[in-house]
Amino acid sequence: MLFRSWAYADGFVLQDRMFAPSDSWSLPSHLFLVSGWSAKCSDPRDPMSCTSDTKLDDRWTASKDGILGDPVYAWTSIAWLLQREGVSWSYYVGPDSCPVGPCLPFPNPDTGPIETPLIWNPFPQFVDVVEGGQVGNVREASDLFTALDDGTLPSVSWVMPGYAYSEHPDSPYSAAAGQAWVTRVVNAIMQSDAWDSTAIFVTWDDWGGFYDHVPPPQVDGFGFGFRVPLIVISPYARQGVVTHELGEFSSVLRFMEDNYRLDRYLTDRDRNATPLLSAFDFTQEPRKPDPLPLR
Repeated sequence: MLFRSWAYADGFVLQDRMFAPSDSWSLPSHLFLVSGWSAKCSDPRDPMSCTSDTKLDDRWTASKDGILGDPVYAWTSIAWLLQREGVSWSYYVGPDSCPVGPCLPFPNPDTGPIETPLIWNPFPQFVDVVEGGQVGNVREASDLFTALDDGTLPSVSWVMPGYAYSEHPDSPYSAAAGQAWVTRVVNAIMQSDAWDSTAIFVTWDDWGGFYDHVPPPQVDGFGFGFRVPLIVISPYARQGVVTHELGEFSSVLRFMEDNYRLDRYLTDRDRNATPLLSAFDFTQEPRKPDPLPLR
């Protein structure tokens, strides 16, 4: 299955200085992905009560039990900025997953559910998402393919795999399933009308604890974490290039904020992040789609 990752890296852009946003685990990484911060709030109605936290043990316990509960993240997520500027968005979770909750307990290898764990789906726990009436923007992955077919794909989309497609080291499923899932998503975008105006960022939340020989830059008391792969696929991506621009998950936020002119940044992390523009050449003729065969 390395063929597929190599084909994308060889044909588009591989970023070799992308890092997980914190020296921690999946949930903090996903919080940084959508908000530029990982924190715990003593009062979910008061953002000033939030303090940085990359452990979040209580959220891990709730996720294992399949419990969502009331929203607990009081600070601003990118969803609020997108809604304010009228930019459509959706957060797609893997096949047969539970978008909002309460959901099945954390996947059990003995029973083989393929749910997307709540720790990979933080938006329904943000107060601004709930109060803004945007919880419905969290959808099952099948809606992604429907939106591509009928031309209604939102301007911004996140696509999270179910556990069976996560390539997680302790998963009872093969990495091949995850590679095939990513290929199916990329192929669907390439074969849709959305391709000509799309940038796809393929990355992993914390690389599953695999060793990497590059020491992470320490920008503050929480990160960065391990270096993770990032592949950029777009009709405007440079071809067969390895870029060395320092990035982390807040860089994707910065790309959105600049691209949609959202007029403000969420935190110092995204304000200071590089927007990954070294991966693109917007003067080039848009590249034709090049879908890969599924195996």
